[in-house]
Amino acid sequence: MAQAYTAETGNGAARTPTGSLAGRLGGLLPARWREERGIWRRGIVLAVCAVLIALLMALHARIPNRIGNLGSLTETFLPWFGVLVVLIAVAAVLRRSATALIAVLLPLIVWLNLFGGLLTGKSAAAADVGRGDLTVATHNVNADNPDPAGTAQDVAASGADVLALQELPAGQVATYEEALADTYRYHAVEGTVGLWSKYPLTGTSPVDIKMGWTRAMRATVAVPGGDVAVYVAHMPSVRVKLEAGFTANQRDNSADALGEAIARERVDRVVLLGDLNGTMNDRSLNAVTSQMRSTQGAAGDGFGFSWPAAFPMARIDQIMVRGVEPVASWTLPRTPSDHLPIAASVAL
Repeated sequence: MAQAYTAETGNGAARTPTGSLAGRLGGLLPARWREERGIWRRGIVLAVCAVLIALLMALHARIPNRIGNLGSLTETFLPWFGVLVVLIAVAAVLRRSATALIAVLLPLIVWLNLFGGLLTGKSAAAADVGRGDLTVATHNVNADNPDPAGTAQDVAASGADVLALQELPAGQVATYEEALADTYRYHAVEGTVGLWSKYPLTGTSPVDIKMGWTRAMRATVAVPGGDVAVYVAHMPSVRVKLEAGFTANQRDNSADALGEAIARERVDRVVLLGDLNGTMNDRSLNAVTSQMRSTQGAAGDGFGFSWPAAFPMARIDQIMVRGVEPVASWTLPRTPSDHLPIAASVAL
C-alpha cells in the first residue's frame, strides 16, 4: 500500500510518515520544531519521568505503608505532583522534545481527574443556595501562641455560630473563655480541645481516641433547625524521621477510634471540626473520611491548604459533615498560630 511521507528537511532529518500517530501529533507542533532533527528522540528521560509520575498518582492507593508509611506520605502531598507535571512540561519545551511534551499529557490528565474539581469555583453555586443555617469554624491555636486573646477574637470575628479550638494549654483556657464570652454564651472544654457555641450545648463528653489523655470531645448543639452532633478532635502529630520514615501509627489508631465513635452517633446530623493531621487523600483516615464529606471538597474554592500557616502546603485541618449540606467553605486570615483557621457554612 502506498504511504505518504513528509518532505525531507534541508538538514537531513529523518522522514516521518504523515499517516502515523507521530506524524499527526507532529503536525500540532511549531513549524520550526518539525524542521529539526531528533525532536522525537530528545527528552526520553523526561518522558519516562512523566509516565512514572502518572503511575504514582494513578496508583497511589497501592503504594505500601509498611515501609515508613510511604503511601500516606505520598497521599498527603499528592496535589503537589501537579508542580512536577508543570516542571516537566517546561523542560520539554526548553528541550524541544516532542516525545516528552506528548508524554506529559498522561500525568496532566491523571492530575486533573484527581483534583480538577477543586479548581472550579463553587462560590457562585453557594450564592445561589444562599447562606447556610449554621456557620462553623475550627482552629488549632498552637500551645505556644503568644496572643491567645487576640487569636480568639480574630476567629470569633468570622461570624461562626460554633467554634472549635484545639491545642488549648490548661493555663490559657481562662484567657480563651474570657475573650470569647461576649460572642458565645455556651462553651465546654475537655482536655486540650474546646467548643464555643451561640446555641445551647448538651450531652458534652470526652471522646476516647486512644491517646491516654483527652484530645477529642462531642456535644449536641441545639440549633433552631434541629440538633447537630459536633465532634472536636486533635489527632496525634505525625513526623518524618530519617530512621523511621513517615511515622503516623498513633495518628492512624486515633483516627480509627474517632471513626468508630462517629459511626455509633445516634444524632442524624454530624459535624466534625479539628486538626486531623492528615488530608482527605490519606488512606489512614478512611475510618472517618469514608462516612463523612469534606466541606472544602463539596463547597470550597481551591485546595484550602491550612498548614503550615507561613506557606500552606496541605489541608490537615478539616471540617467534615454527615446529614447536612455544605454551602460554602473557606480559609480565615492568619493568626499567630502555625495553622490557618478554617470555616464553613452548612444547610440543615
